[in-house]
Amino acid sequence: MRYAAIGDSFSEGMGDELPDGSVRGWADLVAAGLAAAVGGPVHYANTAVRGRLLGPVVTDQLEAALAMAPAPTLVTLNGGGNDAMRPDWDLARLVELTEQAVLRCERAGVRLVLVSGADPTARLPFGRTMHRRGVALTAAVAALATRHGLTFVDVFGDEELRRPGYWAADRLHLGPAGHRRVAGLVLDALGHPVAGHAVDPGPDGPRRLGAEARWCREHLLPWALRTVVRRSAGDGRTGKHQDWTPVAAGPGVPVDAPGR
Repeated sequence: MRYAAIGDSFSEGMGDELPDGSVRGWADLVAAGLAAAVGGPVHYANTAVRGRLLGPVVTDQLEAALAMAPAPTLVTLNGGGNDAMRPDWDLARLVELTEQAVLRCERAGVRLVLVSGADPTARLPFGRTMHRRGVALTAAVAALATRHGLTFVDVFGDEELRRPGYWAADRLHLGPAGHRRVAGLVLDALGHPVAGHAVDPGPDGPRRLGAEARWCREHLLPWALRTVVRRSAGDGRTGKHQDWTPVAAGPGVPVDAPGR
């Protein structure tokens, strides 16, 4: 099995940082879970880059993945979240780009799985607008997947993931618990059931003025400035696994592998 993940910060794994400063994320956990399910190493590539719009994901990352030798047998695609945060977002264009990726994988004979991003909007400024856009994009991609007979993983609609305990300090990216839960959703959709990961269901803490001011200074303001000057946190970056990397079964997301 050769699995390639393409997309933006969600698929790159931001928010799930390891002690050495690298990021892991749900796609890494899916690769390890697939290795456990098949009983041997899985070859894994991840060309996702934070801040990427859907256009470059489809035109650059997907083509690079399909050009790998040997070609992938499985690709997961997530994108559109960064586009939805821009004032000039175009839902029809995002659906068109996604279908372009679908048709390209069909021609290449590669299985494509579409994955919606998680919903961070409950604690973000302009969250209602962002939520409406996320709902519309998720519904459109789900309908596209149905038309083409593809597997679609609805992470955006997972109510459990909206709780603060699953999110990183910036409130925009999932934390380790969130990435682990997404990995379970994806593995389950691929036919490898796992127990849904859940954090302690304690009450959500109140928002305090000092903490809110610190969050605005450390996270919101830098993001707003990058948006104004049309810069991205991923400028100059490349995907973390550009070539096939063997991944063995590992801890984190136990897979129900019959006969093992």
